[in-house]
Amino acid sequence: MAFPIETFDIALPHGVRLACRATGARNAPVLVFLHGFPEAAFIWDELLLHFGQRYRCVAPNLRGYGGSSAPAEVEAYRARHLVADVAALIVQLGAPLEALVGHDWGGAVAWSLALQQPQLLERLVVINAPHPGPFLRDLQDDAAQQAASAYMNFFCRADAQSLLAENDYARLWPFFTNVGGAAWLDEQAKARYRTEWARGLTGPLNYYRASPLRPPTAADPAANKIYFEPEQITVRVPTTVIWGERDTALLPKLLDGLGQWVPQLDVVRMPDASHWIVHEQPGRVARAIEAALGG
Repeated sequence: MAFPIETFDIALPHGVRLACRATGARNAPVLVFLHGFPEAAFIWDELLLHFGQRYRCVAPNLRGYGGSSAPAEVEAYRARHLVADVAALIVQLGAPLEALVGHDWGGAVAWSLALQQPQLLERLVVINAPHPGPFLRDLQDDAAQQAASAYMNFFCRADAQSLLAENDYARLWPFFTNVGGAAWLDEQAKARYRTEWARGLTGPLNYYRASPLRPPTAADPAANKIYFEPEQITVRVPTTVIWGERDTALLPKLLDGLGQWVPQLDVVRMPDASHWIVHEQPGRVARAIEAALGG
């Protein structure tokens, strides 16, 4: 049976509202999909329709993004608040999830939730989003990753939102197009992104401002002031990591040694895909998630 995509808001007990897209029967096992920057929940539509035949699939706009609560304070975008939102959403949908799927910043939130509240999910699927262990290692010690992540410090500028919005978002489009032309980014897709970005970029950029996991500079020690105990960042749920190896912002070296922090790990490398793999190759992503789900 085919289920259309529904849109609705979910009010969480701590006062945050998340605008959601969903498919599937309400009594089916639940999958939750978390988007990254500079995207929104709509990037999952093709996968929602695919998995909605067997699962209840929900993709929220994370806090700060179109239609969801967007607190003004940078502090409101620290990891504990982002995790609290998704944890409360999962409880309302019916924990434990069959799987939590996250890309980019959504993947970062998914890693944190799996570390802090593993009882809320049966399995984790992360797409081009680094685990905090290797990301911290490479932000501190790897010049190539430091250079690749330098944009994060630009995003922390007070005027970043106005600079990114200038001239029809001229500084944002290259994030998509500088990795092979982005054939998927047609005029219809651009129009959808413009609609989302017009709702405001301050909340999304506050994710970067609130996190110290970024390259150190002369003015800001950033990642150099962080230390994790190994047990603090060891994931105890079965995990699949899907990685487009043409990612120019998050380099494939971030997969090196990942098993020491994720004992139940399956890595699916896609050499011909970039960071935007969900747009580029949704069918392959769907098959990798199917395999993670055991089907």
